[in-house]
Amino acid sequence: MSMPRGEEAEALIAEARKALWVMVGVLIVLWIVQIVNAALGYELSFELGIRAREPGSLPEIFTAPFLHFSWSHIESNSGPLFIFGFLAAYRGVKKFLGVTALIVLSSGLGGWFTASAGTVGAGASGVVFGYFGYIIVRGLFDRRPIDLVIGLVMALCFAYQFSLLIPAGEGIGWQAHLFGFIAGVVGGWLFRERRPKKAVEPGTTTLLDKPVES
Repeated sequence: MSMPRGEEAEALIAEARKALWVMVGVLIVLWIVQIVNAALGYELSFELGIRAREPGSLPEIFTAPFLHFSWSHIESNSGPLFIFGFLAAYRGVKKFLGVTALIVLSSGLGGWFTASAGTVGAGASGVVFGYFGYIIVRGLFDRRPIDLVIGLVMALCFAYQFSLLIPAGEGIGWQAHLFGFIAGVVGGWLFRERRPKKAVEPGTTTLLDKPVES
């Protein structure tokens, strides 16, 4: 049973407020960590970043997204992270947390498995690409026109993001980008809105019940 449009709009606004404050909080944490990290000469990024194919570095999958290697690194991630994160969360923060967990795990493991040996990966870009992929496909799976429009607009406005999925330059962990994006697309399907099936009224005939002459 669906709620009246007025109540649905109020619920959506309430979730949007939560999403806004969640992303503000995330950015505050990222920048506090960055200030400490920079003061330590980025030791945290090397100690808590993902070391490719080193079993002992697997726990760093969950710390690496909070760490960066320079001020320009965190600056380039902060804007897209806030925009995509808010758009990914405004329909439900609980669902957003599930999507985030999937993206963090997939982008981190993908980078751990496929990055060059001897490299250390850190940064929120894998999560950024995950949210980007999720936003693009969410409208298709949820069948909501407004989300379809948002996904299309984001794809057009941030088309340059696709060129960063597998960049040509060295020193950029594109593996986390790619696996994060794939996880976001998969998350759009896994966390899609499931509508209850309409009950068939007694006495009505469905295609399965209808007699067919041969």
